[in-house]
Amino acid sequence: MQLIKEVKFLIGKELLLEWRSKYALNGVVLYVVSTVFVCFLSFVSLKGVTWNALFWIIMLFASINTVSKSFLQESKGRQLYIYTIASPLALIISKTIYNVFLMLLVTLIALAFYTLVFDYVPQDMGLYILATILGSLSFSTIFTMISAIASKAGNGGMLMAILSFPVIIPVIIMLIKLSKNAVDGLDRSVSLDEIATLLIINVLVGAFSLLLFPYLWRD
Repeated sequence: MQLIKEVKFLIGKELLLEWRSKYALNGVVLYVVSTVFVCFLSFVSLKGVTWNALFWIIMLFASINTVSKSFLQESKGRQLYIYTIASPLALIISKTIYNVFLMLLVTLIALAFYTLVFDYVPQDMGLYILATILGSLSFSTIFTMISAIASKAGNGGMLMAILSFPVIIPVIIMLIKLSKNAVDGLDRSVSLDEIATLLIINVLVGAFSLLLFPYLWRD
């Protein structure tokens, strides 16, 4: 019960800070909109596999900009304050939930604008939206965990890039396969393996975060 209260308080803190500054959301939405517009000026028309690949490239970098700062931007004073009022589990859970919410919002806005600008809709739009939701969940859990690890190092930005590369590659491969099935309009039963793999990756990353973060936060 105490854990739930702490998680609610920390999520409320994150929402309040974001509402006051609007830095993360406005910055990422501006990045996504400007990138899509530049791609439209360069390619004019995109369809099929190219349309799908470009979308995930944009979302990968958008997710790095959105989630990576969750721990890296925390000052020493704020970390000490959080350390005195909440448990490590509450902190990692609240950060992950907040980042999932933020990434879902950014991803859905990006997908709507992307389809509008290029005037192209996948044959199975429902499955494609599911792929974007799973992608948002995967990016959020992975980058939150890696951001927590990198924040304890001197050069956090470089360390995060090095650590995230081998972890994010299998996720990107699964997401591209799943979304390509949606673009081609294949039967949804074909995509069950990719969906199951992404869910398992998320569960494993979440479990590792809950197990390792308390020891990391103690330092």
